[in-house]
Amino acid sequence: MQLKSRSFAEGEAIPGEFAFAVANPATHVTFSSNRNPHFAWSDVPQETRSFALICVDPDVPSRGDDVNQEGREIPASLPRVEFYHWLLWDIPPATREIQAGTHSHGVTPRGKPGPTSPGGRQHGINDFTGWFAGDQQMRGTYYGYDGPCPPWNDPLVHHYVFTLYALDTAHLEIAGSPTGQAVTAALAKHVLAKAALTGTYTLNPRLIQAR
Repeated sequence: MQLKSRSFAEGEAIPGEFAFAVANPATHVTFSSNRNPHFAWSDVPQETRSFALICVDPDVPSRGDDVNQEGREIPASLPRVEFYHWLLWDIPPATREIQAGTHSHGVTPRGKPGPTSPGGRQHGINDFTGWFAGDQQMRGTYYGYDGPCPPWNDPLVHHYVFTLYALDTAHLEIAGSPTGQAVTAALAKHVLAKAALTGTYTLNPRLIQAR
C-alpha cells in the first residue's frame, strides 16, 4: 500500500496552512488555518473493508516545565512522548483520497464535535483535549484533526507521522472514549496493510531561519 499527499512530501516541512499555529514575531505564535492535509492511496488489499488514518507526533516533551516559557529552552535530551493529532476511521473501502480542508478548516476553540465526521466516518479525541485542560477559553473535547503546534522554544524539529491502515472490518469497535490509545488498540487485530507519510514542523524562530 502507498500513501501520498499533494500537501507535503515525505520528510519535508508541512506548510503552515495545515498547522494549528504559525510563528509570529510579536507573540511567538498565532492560530493558523488548521486545514487537514490532502492524502491519496493505492495498492490496497482486496480484502479491505474500511480504512483508518492516524496522525501522531512522537517528539512532544514529556514534561511541561520549560514549554513556551520566556528565556528558557526545552532540553533536547528530555524524553519525548506521543501526541495524537488525528484519529479517523470507518473510512469506506472504495475511498482512495481525502481532500485538503474537508475535515478541518480553522481552529475551533473548545474543539470540534464528534465522534461522527463528514461522510459518516468516525473521528476520535485528539490530545489537544489534555493540552488545553487548564485553559479557561480553550478547554474542551477536541475531536478530529488539529494540526501541528510544537512549543516555540523546542530545539528539536517535530515529526508528524500519518499512517493509513487497511482493515478487515467495516466498523471499528472502540472500548470507552475514542482516544489515541483506545483507537490504536482497537485496530491492532484488524490490520491488513499500512502505509505512512511523515512531515516535519517547528515554531522555533532559530530553526525556521536555518531552513
